[in-house]
Amino acid sequence: MTYQNPAPEPSPDSLPFWQAANRGEFLIKQCEECDQAHWYPRPCCPFCASAKTVWRQASGRGKIYSYSYLRRMAEPYVIAYVTLEEGPTMMTNIVDCDPEALSIGQPVTLVFKPSQDGEQAVPLFRPLEP
Repeated sequence: MTYQNPAPEPSPDSLPFWQAANRGEFLIKQCEECDQAHWYPRPCCPFCASAKTVWRQASGRGKIYSYSYLRRMAEPYVIAYVTLEEGPTMMTNIVDCDPEALSIGQPVTLVFKPSQDGEQAVPLFRPLEP
């Protein structure tokens, strides 16, 4: 599949994430009060409301929680929720795969692909090799 994500419009809260992605690093926010990792990046913890959140390197591994294969698009693609090894679930695309071979709970790993304009690395996931 050759679908490319539109270029993101980073907010001040998500800018460090996108800068790290361009360096090939995958960061998520973690609360220093309750120790919960969370996604989407935000300044306050969604679990305990603490402002003591920090960026942490994530493993880039996860499992497909849910997905949909959009076949009727000009360029078909797979949109999915992936539950990261660290706990949060994020919306993403599954790439470099046969969409018919995907399954719920299937292990996936991070891959960075350029956005449509080529300016930004976008974190996507692909199935782990068996």
